[in-house]
Amino acid sequence: MSAPLQVFTQEGPFELESGACLPHYHLAYTTHGRLNGSGDNVVWIFHALTANSDPAQWWPGLVGEGKLFDPDRHFIVCVNMPGSCYGSIGPLSIKPGTDEPYYHDFPFFTTRDMIRAYRPLREFLGINRIHMGIGGSMGGQQLLEWAIEEPELFQYIVPIATNARHSPWGIAFNTSQRMAIEADETWKQRKEEAGRAGMRAARATALLSYRHYDTYMKLQPGDHADSYQRYQGEKLVRRFSAFSYYTLSQSMDSHDTGRGRGGPEFALQRIRAHTLVIGIGTDILFPLTEQEYLAAQIPGAVFVDIPSLYGHDGFLLEFEQIEKLVRDFVRKEVQEEGPLEKNRLDLP
Repeated sequence: MSAPLQVFTQEGPFELESGACLPHYHLAYTTHGRLNGSGDNVVWIFHALTANSDPAQWWPGLVGEGKLFDPDRHFIVCVNMPGSCYGSIGPLSIKPGTDEPYYHDFPFFTTRDMIRAYRPLREFLGINRIHMGIGGSMGGQQLLEWAIEEPELFQYIVPIATNARHSPWGIAFNTSQRMAIEADETWKQRKEEAGRAGMRAARATALLSYRHYDTYMKLQPGDHADSYQRYQGEKLVRRFSAFSYYTLSQSMDSHDTGRGRGGPEFALQRIRAHTLVIGIGTDILFPLTEQEYLAAQIPGAVFVDIPSLYGHDGFLLEFEQIEKLVRDFVRKEVQEEGPLEKNRLDLP
C-alpha cells in the first residue's frame, strides 16, 4: 500500500524558539483513508529520526488494510518532520532571498517548534480532534510535546520508547555521531553530498545504541558484525542527507517537555489524553526508567514494557506485541467509560 506525497505550504512568518523567523515553510505529508463526517477517526503517526512520512512503508505490520491502523476505517496522517530530506523544509531547501540551499545555515528546530509547525496543516485538513497519536523515539518526543501544548486535542496517545527530556546519555551518542560527520573533510563544503563518509561512521555508532548485545550475538555472530556495520552505514548514505542527520540529531537533543513549563513533571501533568506508555526491556538508548517516569507523571497513564531481541529498534519491529497492547488498552478504556463512548478502532 502506498500513498502520494503531498506538500502543504504555510505562508507568513513563523517564529522558532531560537528567535529565528521563517517567512514561510512547507511540510511533506502522507495520508491514508478519509476523514469521516464527524472528524473523529484520525490517527496521527509521528516518525522517528530518518524515516519518511509514509508509515505504510516503515510500519507495515501496523498500517494497512486489515491492520491496526486501517485506511478503510481511519484517516491516517504522518508528516515529514522539518529538517528531514524527505520533502519538508530542511537544509537542502532553497534559502529565502538566495538561489542555493540552506546547507549549514538551516535554522534550528526544536521538537516543540515541529509540532507548532503542524498546527496549520491540521487545520487545513479539517481535523478538530485526533483519536489517537502514536510514535516512537523522536516521534514519541513530538507526540508528548503536542499532547502537552494542546491537552484536549488527543483522545488517546501511545508514546513508545521515548522520554520527557533527552538524556545526557542520548546527547552523548548524538554528539559522537556529529563528531564523525565533522571529521569528514568534505563536511564544510556547500554541496549536497558533503559529509557522507562521516555519516557512514555516524550511523554505525548509532546502531550500537539502537540494538542490544544479544542482537549482535544472535544475528551477527563472529566477524559478521564488521560487514553489518559497514553495510548499514552505506545503506543510510544512499537514502539520507548528512545535513539532515546532523540537524535532526540536534533537534532531538533539544527535547525537554519541561522547558519554560516549570519542569517535566508539571508539563506532563497537563496531558489529558488516555495514555499508554510502551517501553522495550532491552532498550539501552531510552531505558525503561524513562518510560516509567512518563507514566508516573501523566495522569492516569498505563505503562507496559515488552521483551524484544532488537533493543530500541524493537519499536519498529515488534508489530504483534504493539498491536495487542494498543487494542487491549483501548478496549479497557472504552469499557470503563461506558456504552456512550464509541470505539473508533473498531475492536472486536
